[in-house]
Amino acid sequence: MDLSVEEKPALWFVADAKVLRGGRGNVPADQIDAPSSLPRPVQRRRRRAILALVVLLGVPLSAAIDGFVIEPHWLEVTQHTVSSSVRTPLKIAQLSDLHLHDADSFMARSVRAALDEQRPDVIVLTGDLYDSVDGKVAAEAFIATLKAPLGVWYVPGNWEHWTLPAAAAYLDTSAASTVLNAAVPLRDDVWLAGFDDATAGTPLLQEALSSVPADVVTVGIFHSPAFFTQAAPRLTLSLAGHTHGGQVRLPGLPPLWLPPGSGAFVHGWYGDDEHRLYVSRGIGTSMLPVRFFCRPELTVVTLVPR
Repeated sequence: MDLSVEEKPALWFVADAKVLRGGRGNVPADQIDAPSSLPRPVQRRRRRAILALVVLLGVPLSAAIDGFVIEPHWLEVTQHTVSSSVRTPLKIAQLSDLHLHDADSFMARSVRAALDEQRPDVIVLTGDLYDSVDGKVAAEAFIATLKAPLGVWYVPGNWEHWTLPAAAAYLDTSAASTVLNAAVPLRDDVWLAGFDDATAGTPLLQEALSSVPADVVTVGIFHSPAFFTQAAPRLTLSLAGHTHGGQVRLPGLPPLWLPPGSGAFVHGWYGDDEHRLYVSRGIGTSMLPVRFFCRPELTVVTLVPR
């Protein structure tokens, strides 16, 4: 059947459109000349730019979340065994640098739960429990919840000296005993010697150890670890804090900053088999509420017979 003259142009237009569109007859004619996509090199460059932007924004954001939100509240219980001349095992829990502001904070509850699980024979508090007058009240309320068969013992840190007048008591609670430049027997084979802080106070080595028998294990507690250089020959085991382990660390690098009184000590074990020092990373934070690659620490050291 012959087509009319008027119908031919319409059919030819449709055929021509299919050719121009590569055979995709369902695409509207007004989009025939529009490009379908960007050139592939341009697409690759755009994807790389977006990825770089995500990394540039994501890494600092992740570090900030970890440092300010996660790590300051992520308590680690570190457990250590030390051979010595004790007759039976003695389990010591060390709490240091709490910098408490709330006796019922998430971290305070975490510490109490960890102590309940560890069930130490004795608890030692190695200073900087608070850094304000209100913090002292919180620290005393927190300490009132601590119990151990051989007692809870305390020495002050630099912040207690800086916070209170010289004549004020560092703690007003019977739940912990302050052992300041003095020594007490925990058992007949183990004595505990406590020293004032070497950074802000006056530790008296000879006075503290004058009554300690020569044939016992002597555990020394003090805040600033630099004092170990002087005290090491007289102590079997020393426990200190103060450094916060650096508080903000970068992997593979030394601490960005350490407070005066740290000496050559940052965190962990120092000394030799006869005279050991452990420096705790502490539990709280100082100056800024941040920890990075340096989790809060509750230290548990068990002395066992050789």
